[in-house]
Amino acid sequence: MAASITQTETQEGPVTSGFWALTLGSIGVVFGDIGTSPLYAFHEAVRGAAGGEPVSRVIVLGVLSLILWALLIVVTAKYVLLLLRADNNGEGGTLSLMALGQRALGRRSWFLLALGVVGASMFIGDSMITPAISVLSAVDGLKLATPAFEHYVVPLTVLILALLFAVQSKGTALVASAFGPVMVVWFTVLAVMGAVHIADDPSVLAAINPYYALQFLLTHGTIGLVTLGAVFLAVTGGEALYADLGHFGRKPIQSAWMFFVLPALLINYFGQGALVLSDPSAIEHSFYRMVPEKLVLPLVGLATAATVIASQAVITGAYSLVYQAVQLGLLPRFEVRYTSETHAGQIYLPRVNRLLLIGVMLLVLLFRTPSGLASAYGIAVSTTMVADGIMGFIVIWKLWNWRAATASVVILPFVMVDMTFFSANLLKLLEGAWVPLLFGAAMAGTIWTWRKGTGILIQKTRRIEVPLDDLIRSLEKRPPHIVKGTAVFLTSDPSFVPTALLHNLKHNKVLHEHNVILTIETAQTPRVDLSERFRMEKVSDKFSKVRLRFGFMEQPNVPKALAIARKQGWQFDIMSTSFFVSRRSLKASAQSGMPLWQDHLFIALSRSANDATDYFQIPTGRVVEVGTQVTI
Repeated sequence: MAASITQTETQEGPVTSGFWALTLGSIGVVFGDIGTSPLYAFHEAVRGAAGGEPVSRVIVLGVLSLILWALLIVVTAKYVLLLLRADNNGEGGTLSLMALGQRALGRRSWFLLALGVVGASMFIGDSMITPAISVLSAVDGLKLATPAFEHYVVPLTVLILALLFAVQSKGTALVASAFGPVMVVWFTVLAVMGAVHIADDPSVLAAINPYYALQFLLTHGTIGLVTLGAVFLAVTGGEALYADLGHFGRKPIQSAWMFFVLPALLINYFGQGALVLSDPSAIEHSFYRMVPEKLVLPLVGLATAATVIASQAVITGAYSLVYQAVQLGLLPRFEVRYTSETHAGQIYLPRVNRLLLIGVMLLVLLFRTPSGLASAYGIAVSTTMVADGIMGFIVIWKLWNWRAATASVVILPFVMVDMTFFSANLLKLLEGAWVPLLFGAAMAGTIWTWRKGTGILIQKTRRIEVPLDDLIRSLEKRPPHIVKGTAVFLTSDPSFVPTALLHNLKHNKVLHEHNVILTIETAQTPRVDLSERFRMEKVSDKFSKVRLRFGFMEQPNVPKALAIARKQGWQFDIMSTSFFVSRRSLKASAQSGMPLWQDHLFIALSRSANDATDYFQIPTGRVVEVGTQVTI
């Protein structure tokens, strides 16, 4: 879900940047994760199936057949052909699918919210694991070039990742422009390497028959299920096809996958299989053994570039996902920096960047090898895919108006396949799968605490709030001193008097000649049409209610949005307008409705939130903050 390219094509709208430009861009951004899977997927699956025993023909053909049909069923059929059609105003991804499901049901569903939260939490976990396993796998090829490099693999990986996270604050526009050409070269090299080695044992093509996949699973028992968990590494990144829908459009992503990326991946996997059939010892470094020794170092360089691109894609995807979660009220406001004046999607979240960096470094230093990380990788992606499948059923049934039986026939097989992969990855719980589960639980707990604490806070403040209509009637009977200018009071509920307004009247004993009760809403759609951005309601001579609506992927710029008010007769002038914002100081209470640890977590989250002034891009010189103390 990379944020480096803005949407230039809607599902039905005209192509403005050119179909081929979008297709090239999708190759560079969308397929980085799944495109680097040949570095480790086949190797890990075959080694897991062999269990230390010699690699047999049955194992190679079984693993290849499983990889082929996993790519065709999970990625091609489920995501490319089906879910790419389930767009939320042109946007895709777990949270977009959740919002689409909520809209389809016509109400807020805690079940859908839970699925969205779980899927999003696991995607963030994937954003930590992908850079670690991808770069580590690429650099690991140095050991084949010369054993002397063995002790430098982990330090070099750490250095590359540290540099990658260090440049995030500069924006990725310049780097992203090279993503497409580099990945085109990468996939071309994958295809050439595979095509050359298929000739080593052409009988490897028999793995196209699903019989070999089924025979392997039925005859190998638990080992077959464990192998299935490793095979899943070949489809990790498949969820990015759907997540990046809004950046490139459906047709460019489908075309790039069907006619270029998928063939290149399959040819490479079959080339690795043919190589191992002809020389079973090649399984130790099956990817790098496909080239002559003198080409290993250049291939390591190209693989490192490809894995950095894959890492960049999931990092920017994590920024985008967290930003959506903030807009939907699932997390507190994080500091957002906009790194491009031309691309609205170019954002940088310093706190998220730091957390990802810490997580990635811990993973590299804890597991130290791609094999160790492989166990942790599959569970994060398979969980997200299960959530996507279930939410996809609701959308197909309720929004597309299919009969429940028909929707079940279409989506249930995909969910069952995803659940099988999920179960297979659970077998690796003690080997590393606990890492994303632990992180997902922590992330989900944080979101639950924030939503629950916010609800309690709203209930507590509601008890002491005064209805706006009552205050207006009171002020008309006993008007205070009137001062010139416009005062804008931010509030979440325009029916009640904002705390800042009450304190202004109580302490300053003045009222502005124009008072605006401003409410900012986040829609369940990625973007809101400008005609729906601003709505104004005149309440009295001195009071008006204004509602601003933003999509959950838009930058909420209040001054810019208020400028639209001029078309509706309000002469908005930023230089004669003061914005009044309430800043709450929270204290824990034994009767809050939450455990004490949750109270303290909520308070910590509230204190860490970026203030409304910066988040809504209000000029600091026009803001008056009023502090209040609330016990929760």
